Amino acid sequence: MLFDIISLPTILIVLAVIILLGILATGYVKAPPDTAYVISGFKKEPKILIGRAGIKIPFLERLDKLLLKQVTIDVKTDDYIPTLDFINIKVDAVVKVRVGTEPDMIRLAMRNFLNKKEADIVKDLQDSLQGNMKEIIGAMSLKDINNNRDAFGNEVQTKAQVDMKKLGVEIISCNIQNVTDRNGLIEDMGMDNTSKIKKEAAIAKAEADRDIAIAQAEADKEANDARVKAQAVIAEKNNELSIKQSELKRVSDTKKAEADAAYSIQEQEQRRSVETATVNADIARQEREVELKARQVEVTERTLEAEIKKKAEAEKYAAEKKADADLYRRQKDAEAKQFEIERDAQARKAQAEAELVAMQKQAEGIRAKGEAEAAAIQAKAIAEAEGMEKKAEAYQKYNNAAMAEMLIKVLPEIAGKIAEPLQQIDKITIIGGDGSGVDNVAGNVPAVMAKMFEAMKETTGIDLGEIIKADTYDARVNRNINVTGLGTSDREADAVQDMIETTVQ
Repeated sequence: MLFDIISLPTILIVLAVIILLGILATGYVKAPPDTAYVISGFKKEPKILIGRAGIKIPFLERLDKLLLKQVTIDVKTDDYIPTLDFINIKVDAVVKVRVGTEPDMIRLAMRNFLNKKEADIVKDLQDSLQGNMKEIIGAMSLKDINNNRDAFGNEVQTKAQVDMKKLGVEIISCNIQNVTDRNGLIEDMGMDNTSKIKKEAAIAKAEADRDIAIAQAEADKEANDARVKAQAVIAEKNNELSIKQSELKRVSDTKKAEADAAYSIQEQEQRRSVETATVNADIARQEREVELKARQVEVTERTLEAEIKKKAEAEKYAAEKKADADLYRRQKDAEAKQFEIERDAQARKAQAEAELVAMQKQAEGIRAKGEAEAAAIQAKAIAEAEGMEKKAEAYQKYNNAAMAEMLIKVLPEIAGKIAEPLQQIDKITIIGGDGSGVDNVAGNVPAVMAKMFEAMKETTGIDLGEIIKADTYDARVNRNINVTGLGTSDREADAVQDMIETTVQ
């Protein structure tokens, strides 16, 4: 049934394809660049592959290889070979060869080196190259071979190239490595040449030394002449410089002497001016002190006169208008408070107006605000001045009795302030057993109070000691109180006396 489905021609085609694929798989070859693949047998002319791929038909064609890469051959003469001048030498050379790339050269090489390795090729070519080198040695002298090795190598290459072409090989280069002789003539020739070279070098050196000595002598002479001439010029210039320096020093000394004299005169004048100014300043200071002392005495006299006058006026009206003074003081306090309220309202109004103007125009606003603040400050100062003036008028209406009352009220506070430093003492160390240290510490406050009373009595005329005695037994029983310094009027004295008695009771 299978054969019915697949026809015979199809089977044959499939078999043919399979066979073809097998041939391709087993017969595919690819030659490298340094080796030539030679396919022969099916055609008359063999097919040569170099660096490319090809197909070898199995069983019908064969594959051979031909080495194409460069080969290095060491060519040496086994024995000493006589040169043109009958000197026996040995030559060692290196020759580089390869199979020619032209079709004719490849065909010749195929006949001689097909499927041969590199060592076999070197062995086949070495004999031919040695023979060619021996022929060239016999045609050249030792001196030419030794001195011109490139020409010798070229001759060997040219001579051997004829034979190499017949084998399908081309010579790339021929380099002479070493040349030796049996009797050491080459070394002697080198010594001879060395002697000649040394001789020529010695002669050249002597001539050079002579030229150098002559040149050195001439140079020394010229240098000496130049040095003498330069020294003469230097000496001349040094003389001119000395003369110039002397002139400059003379001018400098003159200027310095003049400057010193002027400085001395100026210093004396300044010293006299300073002394005169000092004397004048002392005189002016003394005159000013005299004036100040005179003015101070005058001011003191006026102050005393004013105090006495005001005290007399206050004592005169104290008793009559004490009540009026209290009422007047309360009225003035109310007026001052009202004035403060009005002043604050005016200040706030001025500030509001200044802020409004500032939003409209910044520069004008700043100025208006400054004016408002200045006005407020001025108003406050005026109010404070008026308040102080009213307070001063009120104090002027107080009599000495009121002053004494105020002083009596502050006595406990004064005593507390005097005793306050004693509260800061944590520990007291008393040296001595008589108890005087404790008495000194404890008696410090009464002593200070007594001195303060004496000073107050001298300055105000009020004897607080007598006032304080109002609280004693004698004052309470006998009413023995004598208060002085509270004024000249009897009425005022009686008023103070009544106030003290009231306080004692």
